Amino acid sequence: MHPKARIHADPVREVDHFDCLPDSLVLLILNKVEDVRSLGRCYAVSKRLCGLVPLVHDVYVKIDRVVAVDGDAEDALNLSSPKPRNIFSHFLKLMLFTIIKPFHNMRNPNGTGRSLFPQLSHHSPAQVLRNFTHIRNLRIELPSGDVGTEEGVLLKWRAEYGSTLQSCVILGGTRVDRKPVGGEHEQSLEDNGSMPESFYTNGGLKLRVVWTISSLIAASTRHYLLRSIINDHPTLLSLVLTDADGQGTLCMGAEQLKEFRENQLSASACSNRTQVPACNMKLKYAPYLELPGGMALQGATLVAIKPSPDGSNGSHPNRKEADAFVFGAFDGPFKAAVKALMKRRTYLLEMNGF
Repeated sequence: MHPKARIHADPVREVDHFDCLPDSLVLLILNKVEDVRSLGRCYAVSKRLCGLVPLVHDVYVKIDRVVAVDGDAEDALNLSSPKPRNIFSHFLKLMLFTIIKPFHNMRNPNGTGRSLFPQLSHHSPAQVLRNFTHIRNLRIELPSGDVGTEEGVLLKWRAEYGSTLQSCVILGGTRVDRKPVGGEHEQSLEDNGSMPESFYTNGGLKLRVVWTISSLIAASTRHYLLRSIINDHPTLLSLVLTDADGQGTLCMGAEQLKEFRENQLSASACSNRTQVPACNMKLKYAPYLELPGGMALQGATLVAIKPSPDGSNGSHPNRKEADAFVFGAFDGPFKAAVKALMKRRTYLLEMNGF
């Protein structure tokens, strides 16, 4: 009697559906990821992703902390302190320190054993981004704002740069708080649309000048720190450098980046920042503004800045473009504040380059 033959089914081969996706679709997914930490982890997953991650177009870099150049990681400056900081003696000496601890211990998946991102003892953005070869849109976030203010004070700025300053708008207020429920604010007798006499005598104008100079120094310092990143990435079309506090934003579009590469950067003689050109400023003021969402802004001030015709080699926007930049500088209730302030009387100021 012959033994019964056993019939074995062929083993079912598992299909890796991810391998079936075309590279173009995988790149589209990676561009949605943006975060450089997550992209670093994807880089170490497989040889395929190792080859695709450096080709992404959209990258977001979050800076964990900032330290002094001559200090160690443990002596990181506390930029989140509510106490006012002297940006002249501190921020101009800073270097960007962080970014990506997961990168430090990662090894190349091709088996060479080399670190994915070598020489990252300080994790500078320029070093991390050097492995990305096709970046078009880059967004970098600092851990906090650069200009120290007292508690309750509002200070926000947005600057547009090419090889030098092209436009800047600053929104400030001596106090921002919640409007009392059911309460009506009594309008000041001095608020006739003009600057009150007390504005000149109680230090109000001096305070606005300090806000303006401090914001311009912060913007020009950020701009100077970006020079190596811009030079290393000729594919860049959009660059935004902001902070977690939402205090200041420096932005550069395709035309500004092109102009940056074609013109020599004018550095300040006294510090590591770009020189601020001579500027014309338009100042608008309101003692009190009621904003959407139950917010109230006291001492509301708007300063629109652009280089003097002979103060810069960059291009100058026409009035319509300049107004569009001012109106689009901020979001939410602060956009409403800008809209209200733009209806106020304009005061013209001039400032020499520094």
